[in-house]
Amino acid sequence: MGGRKGLIVGHQKGKTTQEKLACHFGCAHPEGYRKALAKMKIAEKFNLPIVTFVDTPGAYPGLGAEERGQAEAIAKNLMEMARIKVPIVSIIIGEGGSGGALGIAVADRVAMLAYSWYSVISPEGCAAILWKEANETTNTAAADALHLTAKDNLKLGIVDSVIEEPLGGAHRDHATASANLEAWIVAELDELSKMSPEALVNARYERFRRLGEYDEYTETAPDQAEETQPA
Repeated sequence: MGGRKGLIVGHQKGKTTQEKLACHFGCAHPEGYRKALAKMKIAEKFNLPIVTFVDTPGAYPGLGAEERGQAEAIAKNLMEMARIKVPIVSIIIGEGGSGGALGIAVADRVAMLAYSWYSVISPEGCAAILWKEANETTNTAAADALHLTAKDNLKLGIVDSVIEEPLGGAHRDHATASANLEAWIVAELDELSKMSPEALVNARYERFRRLGEYDEYTETAPDQAEETQPA
């Protein structure tokens, strides 16, 4: 990464049908989140920056995963990543679904590839809950309601940057997509490396505390304002 050593963590989806089945289509088990955190702790020990690549529709929802502490594993990652004292940058490169994505995306800087999505739930899952049916029409309606595109997430302040993809998507031109990714990663790590560990942790905490904040102002009509004046 621009001559800088570091730790890379990511979801593995697989390419062939057999690989996808073996990787559970990118849905990580609790052991995966625990392994990722263990490696991040090693990176912190050796003062190495951390880069995560997110591509998951969500954490694995099987009964066994729940019994082995899926929720606890993700929650612990959120807590521990928030206070790791080395730079962390995260990129959503495809799907960014719910806590399964956030489990490795508590970072100082978060970016999305231009054609990726990032949301509390997948459009298919949202459609199944709201309309009891997931088809092209309901999936599209859910996607619009969730505001899950890279542009939407940037506008809402969920992510810090949108990384452009080659025409047709990153899969059409791996070299250009990789170069764009590397340029963003190197630039962000150069900036973050100037900060002290304490400043990193404080800024990261404040970044996530700000998510969801908004200001609401309703103008009061003149006659109503007069009625509400204190005696």
